[in-house]
Amino acid sequence: MGAALDPFLPRRGFRREGIGVLCNAKYLTSSTGSLIFKPMDNETPQHPTPPTPAARSRALDDLRFIRETLARASSFTAVPGWGTLAIGLTAFAAAALAARQITPSAWLLTWLAEAALAIAIGAVAMALKARAVKAPLLRGAGARFVFGLCPPLAAGAVLTAVLYSARLFDAMPGTWLLLYGTGVTTGGAFSVRAVPIMGVCYMLMGLGAFLAPAAWADAFMAAGFGGINVVFGAIIARRYGG
Repeated sequence: MGAALDPFLPRRGFRREGIGVLCNAKYLTSSTGSLIFKPMDNETPQHPTPPTPAARSRALDDLRFIRETLARASSFTAVPGWGTLAIGLTAFAAAALAARQITPSAWLLTWLAEAALAIAIGAVAMALKARAVKAPLLRGAGARFVFGLCPPLAAGAVLTAVLYSARLFDAMPGTWLLLYGTGVTTGGAFSVRAVPIMGVCYMLMGLGAFLAPAAWADAFMAAGFGGINVVFGAIIARRYGG
């Protein structure tokens, strides 16, 4: 016969089973003795409601407003430093050539040819830099720069014709420098800091050309369209990437 069980010794598994019963009784039943948890309902997941056309239109308007605000706050960084420097070098050559002309008409044609060459160099250099830095020329800050620069240049072309008709060749250098400086200053308000400063220097040079003797015309043209372009072109190329 096996040994008799001592009633005072704990039975095997009694402690573990007793604890489980107590836990179930304490946490999983209510005071009435019923279970306090319910089986999970078999519900289908809720899918998000697609936006209405009005909400989608409002979101697009908000996005467009944000883009336009950022564009207005940005500055035009596609001003070509190396192109500006190249224009300055051609202006030095044009000043030396114009000083050797005998007639005022030949002198004027020399500077008009230089102006056409400078516009071509500037346009190509600006387009290349705008593509490199991914800055649009006809939108945002680029459009404001171009539209700020062009009106004074157009006014300069009209005044050149008026001064030529009146045979006032001595007033042309000061007019060109002053109006070009005005265009660079107004357009440079949407560009890097060096550009409007360059425009102010042009305007001061134009004022000096008006006050100086007529014989100094080519010297002021060389100092303005040559020296200022070379100095600020190098600054822009070094600080703002070419």
